[in-house]
Amino acid sequence: MTNTTVEPDEATRLRNKVVDELCADGNISSPEIEEVMRKVPRHEFTPADTPLDKAYDTYAAVITKTDEHGVQLSSVSAPQIQAMMLEQAQVKPGMRVLEIGSGGLNAAYLAELVGEDGEVVTVDIDPVVTDLARQLLNEHGYGRVHVVTADAAEPIPDLGEVDVVMVTAGAWDVSPAWTAQLKQGGRLVVPLRMRGLTRSVAFIQVTGEHGPYLESESARICGFVPMQGSTAHREELLLVNGTPEIGLKFDDGLPADPHRLDNAVTFPRHELWTGVTVRIQELIDTLQMAMAISLPGFCTMAVDENSDSGLVAPVNKRFALAAVEDDTFAYLVTRRTEDNKHLEYGVHALGPHAEQFADKIADVLRDWEANRRGGPSPVIRVYPAGTPDDQIPADRVIDKVHSRVSLSWPSA
Repeated sequence: MTNTTVEPDEATRLRNKVVDELCADGNISSPEIEEVMRKVPRHEFTPADTPLDKAYDTYAAVITKTDEHGVQLSSVSAPQIQAMMLEQAQVKPGMRVLEIGSGGLNAAYLAELVGEDGEVVTVDIDPVVTDLARQLLNEHGYGRVHVVTADAAEPIPDLGEVDVVMVTAGAWDVSPAWTAQLKQGGRLVVPLRMRGLTRSVAFIQVTGEHGPYLESESARICGFVPMQGSTAHREELLLVNGTPEIGLKFDDGLPADPHRLDNAVTFPRHELWTGVTVRIQELIDTLQMAMAISLPGFCTMAVDENSDSGLVAPVNKRFALAAVEDDTFAYLVTRRTEDNKHLEYGVHALGPHAEQFADKIADVLRDWEANRRGGPSPVIRVYPAGTPDDQIPADRVIDKVHSRVSLSWPSA
């Protein structure tokens, strides 16, 4: 289905190198996905001025559009992310697939996977994006992919039911249109943001005692350009009073009385090392989720480097796991262990109850180490907004506009 022009030998070599790496690291496990990612010329779906080595960077996206402030509006996802989500989607020949967030490349992969008897509809809110996707798909032999310009949070007219809905833009909420267009037992793959943490979640639609809901089959760390349109959602920023440098970002609304933090930075910083260590390259996705589930005031912290006075000292000034409790806030830090192969977690806290709050966060980390480390991610379920609490099994419920998202640790 791809074009018949002769590709540069270097592009073919780099594409095969990317796929070899993804097979080796486990992101590709099925021969069908390996085949399509070797076949489709990724570089021809990136901007014309993209160097080949950038187009074929296994773990990096190619940004295709930004706004006047430099905010990323669209991108070609990293090969690693595309492979991961295609594996989660489990697309088979003859299926009907709705892709939300267009660009052309992923639609080409999907068209290869569904074959001549299947159907792919790709939708984007930006006509510039869809015009280019249409052009690229036509040029490379994928003219039967249906390209639609629309806000995909709303129902797509005449679409009917689909086997898979695959969302390739960061979503804060789950639109009712996605589940309404999904067949019973169908699959929704979506980069869903929960309490500031984004996971690519593969959901299965199931019918419970009180009606249909979504239940996760897998959840993987990822990052995506945020969704535009009616379901767009931005985090709320709380600038800690008394200093211009510390910003706390909340995904589900600010604390009830944020002014209680006004004097927090006037207290000396309390530092506590937890004894919890991780390997340098160890994934900490379940640690992040443990904090998000266990701490009601969970948030992330960023520090303005131009105003940085040293009041706080996160390892990453752009993103640190943090939490607020009444008049005190705290954040995680790490330091290398003596063997230089591990990182130990610590807690820095500021406010009148810094010591007590640091102890509480340390207890969350130690509980993770004892009971969650190396285990499965929480089960994520999505219910319609308005579902009563007694119908939602959860360790933490996150209320959104159209849905209620529950997070529950699986039984040991």
